[in-house]
Amino acid sequence: MIALGSDHGGFQLKDEIIKYLEDNNIEYKDLGCYTTDSCDYPDFANKVAKSIQNNECDKGILICGTGIGISIAANKHKGIRAALCHDCFSAEATRLHNDANVLVMGGRIVGPGLALKIVEIFLSTDFSNDERHIRRINLIEE
Repeated sequence: MIALGSDHGGFQLKDEIIKYLEDNNIEYKDLGCYTTDSCDYPDFANKVAKSIQNNECDKGILICGTGIGISIAANKHKGIRAALCHDCFSAEATRLHNDANVLVMGGRIVGPGLALKIVEIFLSTDFSNDERHIRRINLIEE
């Protein structure tokens, strides 16, 4: 199950991602926002992070205008490794090396075509389980 969240700056891209998830029969929870009215991105970062912490969802996708603020807000939560990715290589590398559990993008930075490819790569790439990467993740979690 994928937890989705965005502020007003990521609302339109979130809708594109929802279509992609539905077309590919991927279960998701849309945790807001639901309009383009101005709202506060930490509210949605918190909802997505808590849904992962509570094991309601396996991974999350967050979107704000740049992706920066919402990733900062998500990463304050224990056990959340939110990675801001605006290219395919970063999406793959962060899953392989960091076991990132939240993909973050900027709705005003990345177009829908590239964003959907990033989502596909993020969701289909498994963590490498290499000892050095496990060690580094443990250091992050301390």
